[in-house]
Amino acid sequence: MPKAPAASYDGYFNTSPECWSVFTEVIGVEFGDAVVFAAAHQLTVDAYAVQHAGGPHPDRSVGIHLSGLHLALEQGLPPVKVARRLQAIGVSVTASDDGWPHFSPPPRRGRATVLEVALAEGPEDHVRQVRAWAEEVWAAWSEVHEVVARLVSRHLA
Repeated sequence: MPKAPAASYDGYFNTSPECWSVFTEVIGVEFGDAVVFAAAHQLTVDAYAVQHAGGPHPDRSVGIHLSGLHLALEQGLPPVKVARRLQAIGVSVTASDDGWPHFSPPPRRGRATVLEVALAEGPEDHVRQVRAWAEEVWAAWSEVHEVVARLVSRHLA
């Protein structure tokens, strides 16, 4: 993203202040439209989180968001129903002796970014762009798909 002097960010995602600013604009659109929120918000958050893994980004966060993409894109769960299952996974993994696995980010995490979503033309295009972005990001993490599937299966049983 081009430098923006007014942009700031001090969280744990491996992101620039400018990219974070675009992300907050996108989720602002989602919070403003219940239909878009239901269809896209969880995918937006999950795709952004795992596309920006690395640095101080905790293993728990990466694992949760990979699990969210698995539930929505592999198991076909509607995005609006993913959060409750992620809560259950989070509680179960944290309580287990195993703890959270470390997922090393792939060298390439997909060409699509939150910017394509920000440039969407209307609600339907927004949802379409989010899904395409999430699918591309999930595909970039293909080496950990089986591990994520086992984690989800074990902790949702």
